[in-house]
Amino acid sequence: MTGQRIAGRAAACAAVVVLAVTGGTAAQADDDIESLPAEQIADRSRDALLDVRSVHLRARGDFGENRPPMTVDLSLDRNGNCAGDVDLGKDKGAVEIVKRGDSVWLKPDADFWENQVPVGGQAFEAILAGRYMKGSASDSRLRPVVDACDLDTFRDLVSDNAGNAAGTFTKEEVSTVDGVRTVPVTRTLHGQKLTAYVDTGGEHHPVRITVRGDGADAAVDFTRFDEPVPTATPPADETVDVNALLGRAPAQS
Repeated sequence: MTGQRIAGRAAACAAVVVLAVTGGTAAQADDDIESLPAEQIADRSRDALLDVRSVHLRARGDFGENRPPMTVDLSLDRNGNCAGDVDLGKDKGAVEIVKRGDSVWLKPDADFWENQVPVGGQAFEAILAGRYMKGSASDSRLRPVVDACDLDTFRDLVSDNAGNAAGTFTKEEVSTVDGVRTVPVTRTLHGQKLTAYVDTGGEHHPVRITVRGDGADAAVDFTRFDEPVPTATPPADETVDVNALLGRAPAQS
């Protein structure tokens, strides 16, 4: 119930990343990234993103396709650990997420239970009483959340589309994003403009990606490259086993 909605929001973020940072040419060795053609800058950005071991991403806005504006705020790594939350927007509910090793904790708020689980949601909320529900990463019911928490899921999408050179790439004037000097590269495709703001220094990571047009108006920010995902997990007295929770599910009418 919870996982598919969370994964859908994460997939929207991943789609923006894929379209913005995949190009079709081999990047040059010259480190003067500002002088490179737009597609080669996109390649540098893609390769840098593929190399990270962990990252913090914050996506917000309307990703189109009749999705309401939402926010995803997650730290995640290539070992499948993550911590953060997903807000479905417009008072539709939010879910805190922690995944560490083989365990997953989810804490939906009252709006989530009311709007996303109209049959029995209030009963689930009452049983949890502000606690997390905890399950195994191997639980098929939580698989969408597990996949959304794994940085390799995003890396695979980017890597699989590395040869996609569709659309038109343009390089824009150097600008500053949260104090970082960046060179923006815009890809125009299917009525949308996807802009990757690529750090001109360091490893040339994308620090922000925006999507505009065709019903979309959203941004994804990337920070804390290669910094560890927070290790804190909810204590036992603040959790309810997901099997026990679902075993007490209200009968469907």
